[in-house]
Amino acid sequence: MTIGRHSAVELDPALDDYQLAAALVKEAGQLALLMRMAGLQSEQKTSVSDVVTAADHAAEAYVLSQLRRCRPDDGILGEEGTSIQGTSGRTWVIDPVDGTYNFLHGSTYWCSAIALKDYNGVLLGAIFQPEEDKLWLGGRDRRATLNGDTLTVFTDDGGKRNTTPVAELGAATYIHPTWLMDPMCAMPWHAAATSAASLRMLGSGSCDLGRVADGQLGCWFQHSCPEWDWLPGKAIVAAAGGSVDTVTVNGLEWFMAGGTTAVRQLRAALESASVA
Repeated sequence: MTIGRHSAVELDPALDDYQLAAALVKEAGQLALLMRMAGLQSEQKTSVSDVVTAADHAAEAYVLSQLRRCRPDDGILGEEGTSIQGTSGRTWVIDPVDGTYNFLHGSTYWCSAIALKDYNGVLLGAIFQPEEDKLWLGGRDRRATLNGDTLTVFTDDGGKRNTTPVAELGAATYIHPTWLMDPMCAMPWHAAATSAASLRMLGSGSCDLGRVADGQLGCWFQHSCPEWDWLPGKAIVAAAGGSVDTVTVNGLEWFMAGGTTAVRQLRAALESASVA
């Protein structure tokens, strides 16, 4: 198939779900990168840093077309507006370009991500960072991998990373500056942020979560994540043997990932700022 001037691969419906997810994010990410190289303009969504490009739309359109061919009974939910109700009880959740602000400004820290969920939760996730050629993949019945190599940071040496306190770990996070003006959000964020050894705010939640799974980042927390920003990485961290959790504080839902001890301590820090 051709999207604009760019040709994209027609995928084989016989691929299993993991193979299909991996192929979809790789093709979508490579398509977006090619379009950026050819020149892009952006549109603002909710703020200067919340933007969308033609590459976001084209990558989602590609994934949508392939899923309609390869998994016609499944539902599909996409960040850029796709919403299809399936009949199988399963839904694919698409983030065609996560980290669009980074993507638009020439950073390599962006990715394409996808998850598959059913009524019982997330089944699998795939995250592909094109400019670093990193593919994270994992799910409920398959250990997490990075470029095919099994991730062991949460299982080696008796799972030491699972018992490392958050005070000894770097925490990745994101909060839009306007949210810092709201005490109901700023106070929990501050409590969690100051519990960590250091902070990283890199601009792509899925890239962050992949790096929690492979050990480059110690843990992660963020509030108000839509499913496409949470489910792919959630599946991969869990499949790597890590811990994932959510908690509502002051009316906002907070999302956490990392080792068992770090996630428990992040939750306690967030809850300590509750005014309810």
